Amino acid sequence: MPVILRDAKPEDAPVLVELIRRLADYERLAHEVVADADKLAAHLADDAQPRCHAVLAEADGEPTGFALYYWTYSTFLTDWGIYLEDLFVRESFRGQGIGFALLAELARRVQEVGGHRLTWQVLDWNAPSISFYESLGARSLEEWKTMRLEGEALERVAFRAQHALRRLDD
Repeated sequence: MPVILRDAKPEDAPVLVELIRRLADYERLAHEVVADADKLAAHLADDAQPRCHAVLAEADGEPTGFALYYWTYSTFLTDWGIYLEDLFVRESFRGQGIGFALLAELARRVQEVGGHRLTWQVLDWNAPSISFYESLGARSLEEWKTMRLEGEALERVAFRAQHALRRLDD
């Protein structure tokens, strides 16, 4: 059955949220999902700032998978890239080239703007995905460690920044 890739629109947000929930189940992270279709729709809007993008894969009008991404900038390359936030293909459609098609579409978009990077993360236990990515020539950046500020720590740092900026303005 032919698969069609298309840019997701704000009205696709409920479908994307359902796929995000399936992804979270697969990644054993369902307890972390608070995805909101209205927020996602607003973030997918053409005039949203900042904005995310998604490519939706469909077969016979049925959603089969997605790739959600945003544009990044490399100071070392002084050039654009894409950060792939999530890639997911429904289990019944895996092994049919849909994941590859989604990644290939993002690679094409990077090259279309003269960019040089497509970056993403994968859970260290996800051997099928790691094997798939490595078969494409992707390499693991073992020397980099992901860091995250969230919740109270994020609020505390933002609060400190506001006060630091006030002192600089005085």
